Amino acid sequence: MSVRFLLDGDIHELTDVDPTMTVLEMLRYRLGRTGTKEGCAEGDCGACTVVVGELDGNAIKWRSLNACILFVPMIDGRALRTVESLCGTHPVQREMVARHGSQCGFCTPGFVMSLYGRSIGAAGTADTPVADVIAGNLCRCTGYGPILAAGEAVAPAVIDDSEAIAALQSLTRTEPLALSYNDALAGIERRWIAPRSADQLAAALVENPAAQIVAGATDVGLWVTKQHRVLETIISLGDVADLAGVEEDERGVTLGAGVRYVDAHAALARLHPDLGELVRRIGGLQVRSSGTIGGNIANGSPIGDMPPALIALNATLTLRRGDARRTIALESFFLRYGAQDRAEGEFIEAVHIPRPEPATIIRIVKLSKRFDSDISAVCGAFALTVANGVVGSARIAFGGMAGTPQRAKAAEAALIGQPWSEATVERAANALVQDYTPLTDVRGSSAYRLTVAANLLRRLWIEQSNAAEPTSVLDAALG
Repeated sequence: MSVRFLLDGDIHELTDVDPTMTVLEMLRYRLGRTGTKEGCAEGDCGACTVVVGELDGNAIKWRSLNACILFVPMIDGRALRTVESLCGTHPVQREMVARHGSQCGFCTPGFVMSLYGRSIGAAGTADTPVADVIAGNLCRCTGYGPILAAGEAVAPAVIDDSEAIAALQSLTRTEPLALSYNDALAGIERRWIAPRSADQLAAALVENPAAQIVAGATDVGLWVTKQHRVLETIISLGDVADLAGVEEDERGVTLGAGVRYVDAHAALARLHPDLGELVRRIGGLQVRSSGTIGGNIANGSPIGDMPPALIALNATLTLRRGDARRTIALESFFLRYGAQDRAEGEFIEAVHIPRPEPATIIRIVKLSKRFDSDISAVCGAFALTVANGVVGSARIAFGGMAGTPQRAKAAEAALIGQPWSEATVERAANALVQDYTPLTDVRGSSAYRLTVAANLLRRLWIEQSNAAEPTSVLDAALG
């Protein structure tokens, strides 16, 4: 089989392609499209931003993505646009020139493509401030003012995708994409399998239990570009339509494991505003447009942003192996650093988040060195109920405090059944040393993490007892 995609109206077909070749490499070294730049090779700087479209019914859903960690088979059956596609005449480019939005120019193509994505209504850009759209693009010359002005000057417009839709329909596969590539240098055969249904996925994993599952590749992509790992068999979730559903009802929200963050954002924000704000700060738009909630959970990172929040909200997972399914509490999925409760050939099928009771006090806070597009030093999530001045229940979870996302059970015990008072909160804050022994790393020392975790609990008390008291520098500045 070959990888087929649409580029500027032309169908391209690639044969004998390494499944772990990135779209950035393919553009620069196979197609000679050097406008797409490599700045970081880890999805952080946005210099490699491209726009990718996939069929969504009788329309195309466009996404701004990082080409540097996007594997070539992930654009099979999709439309690709690069800065060269705009021919230097698009309104975004004209405004960037008119407003002097480029200095050294290296980052400029990425900014242009992010703003172009906004101009055509790419996923996650509707009613989104320009600053949020370009939060995943870095300018080392600090030229953000003119870039923001250029973005604001270009209004979103409806584009005619009819020809692209017809071309993509002709590329639609009925069978899974299956690639085989002989890597002579590594002395192995690499394989890429892209099932089109959850049943096909389950069968493929039973047959290939040691395969590496890839969803958005926002983590696995770095294994290849930074760690130079050799991946032999990869099973992709990108074409599994029945893992991409979002269901909302009175019981809560159920997300297929393949739902991208940008597509889950609105439902999670409706569940609670703090969840929506947390999602807004997970990477840049390009990362949220590719990364999935199921992948964020499955990789078991102790500093993944979403698991602490979902643990505090008592989320559960549906795990599947073959035709067998089981449901477990999310908190029990994480066994220890690098180990999860997932058998060979088993995968996360869905995540269910119960709808909180209206009176539940919920607070979710992410602390990072850089406010936007940065990894957490500590992420804290609190869900409490208080009746007649007494704490009835408490679920507290932190990321960045242990080898896995983990509940603060000693702190919870210090709260439950006690008066909702400053003294009770202080005892709970002091109990956190029984729950965690954090590591010291580049994002924060052990002492820092314990201090801020305790202070987040104290801050929750202040916010609930005196709403007028500012609890952040920004709040204080705004008066």
